Amino acid sequence: MAENASLLMVLFLCLCENVVTATDTDNLSCYRIKPGTMASVIIADVILTIGIVIVTYHCASRRRLRKERADKVYMNVRANCKT
Repeated sequence: MAENASLLMVLFLCLCENVVTATDTDNLSCYRIKPGTMASVIIADVILTIGIVIVTYHCASRRRLRKERADKVYMNVRANCKT
């Protein structure tokens, strides 16, 4: 297991060295992403994540409220049956 981890680490470091030492003339076909585009993607991701959290919280709280209401009904019925 340790041999595999060591081999992976060596390969990773070699790849990182190739990326760092490469010059711009070596990668003429490299696609450049503008900072505005990257910021837009990050902002859209944050908004989508917040939306998912809000929808999940809303659905979970509605389910919890329905369960509490159902428990109250059954408790009242049981209390009425005992008397």
